[in-house]
Amino acid sequence: MTKTVPDNDALLESPQHVLSTMERDGSRRWLRPRLSTGSWWQRRRVVAYLLMVVFVVVPHLRIGGNPVILLDIAAREFTILGRTFLPTDTLLLALLMLTVFVSIVLVTAVAGRAWCGWACPQTVYMEFLFRPIDRLFEGTVGKGGKAKRSVGAALQIARFGVYVLLCGFLAHTFLAYFVRTDQLTEWVTSSPIQHPIAFAVMAATLGLMLFDFMFFREQLCLIACPYGRFQSVMLDEQSLIVAYDPVRGEPRKRGKHLPGDGAGDCVDCNQCVVVCPTGIDIRDGLQMECVNCTQCIDACDDVMEKVGSPKGLIRYGSQDSIAGKAKKMFRARTIVYPVILLLLMSGLVFAISTKSGFDVRIIRPGGAPFTVYADGTASNEFRIRLVNRTSEPQDYSLIADAEQNVTIEVLDEAKMSLEPGESVLVPVHVTFKGSMTRGSGRKVVAATISDQSDNVREVEFSLLGPR
Repeated sequence: MTKTVPDNDALLESPQHVLSTMERDGSRRWLRPRLSTGSWWQRRRVVAYLLMVVFVVVPHLRIGGNPVILLDIAAREFTILGRTFLPTDTLLLALLMLTVFVSIVLVTAVAGRAWCGWACPQTVYMEFLFRPIDRLFEGTVGKGGKAKRSVGAALQIARFGVYVLLCGFLAHTFLAYFVRTDQLTEWVTSSPIQHPIAFAVMAATLGLMLFDFMFFREQLCLIACPYGRFQSVMLDEQSLIVAYDPVRGEPRKRGKHLPGDGAGDCVDCNQCVVVCPTGIDIRDGLQMECVNCTQCIDACDDVMEKVGSPKGLIRYGSQDSIAGKAKKMFRARTIVYPVILLLLMSGLVFAISTKSGFDVRIIRPGGAPFTVYADGTASNEFRIRLVNRTSEPQDYSLIADAEQNVTIEVLDEAKMSLEPGESVLVPVHVTFKGSMTRGSGRKVVAATISDQSDNVREVEFSLLGPR
């Protein structure tokens, strides 16, 4: 006879929160963190307001007439610190991306998730712009936590209107990193009918920002952003993190502690939990969801001061320092990563400094390798790939070395005038004495290409002729 097992006995009991933003039954757990305005929060607020200004101003700054940062995907041009990278700059782009990646790894190995808690635009705008707006409408200004009043339809509409205005401004600011500001200004001041695709992109960006800051919120850090998952391989026991000291804090006991009662300094007030913008308990140890925002430090320090215990139960430290181990400034990660970064940056600086104002490449087309004429002369056909890397129109000239008795003729002079960023193939006809290639059948000759900005490049033509 088979024994029937009740359905509820066949299932594992789920934890209280499957995720910090999900209840046991799968419903959304909306986080309304309380605000602890301690010294760390004051520092973060100053940094956040400065970064908001920087994020808005950077697309409008220029270096040598070029934007400081412009990632023009449509034109396939990437301008970093006034220097324009083209799709042909494979080495430069690779060095740049590797430099950024290794920098992130180094910062994480030394200072943990300092980027997430202090400089990430998601955190900056969420915690210092949009949550304060929520607190204004919910009656919890300067305090946070659960709403003190019901947010009716009128207030909901008003809050949505504020969100639309702010997200619209941020969407335009965000797109200014991908579209030149003069072009963006033209789009904004003209009818959407004149640029429907640009308008659709702007509307989509606005919609995504509204979805993020109104609904998705901290889940972008918890679910979508891969950085938190990568930190497990970037951190080590000496990396600086926000951590709870279990040696000093355990065992926990509510209320005021008496000498000799065997309790740790943690009074189990739960303030470190209610202020956390990602909804975790820092006392559970290092967690992927922690963004090092330091709110738990401010909240715990405030409680420790009230109960007469030393501050720092939750503090910036490393796993080893919390365990009482010695601090190691020099370790494999802090030696290898800086060396790699130095090599990458040196290579990048060298590659940029040796890059001319234009690119030139000699291409030999298909067909007969050379032509021999009755008078003993020979000729080769070439194509010159010419790319104007400057921000100004340029006229180019091609001059052969006079001592080599070679005539170089540009077959289409109009193609020697290029607009900024333009790339063309220029047909070239090279005539020379057939005797020059006697023996090896090959002769290398030099020529000079220059533009109006005094950029000069020497190129070599490998001539083929009779042996």
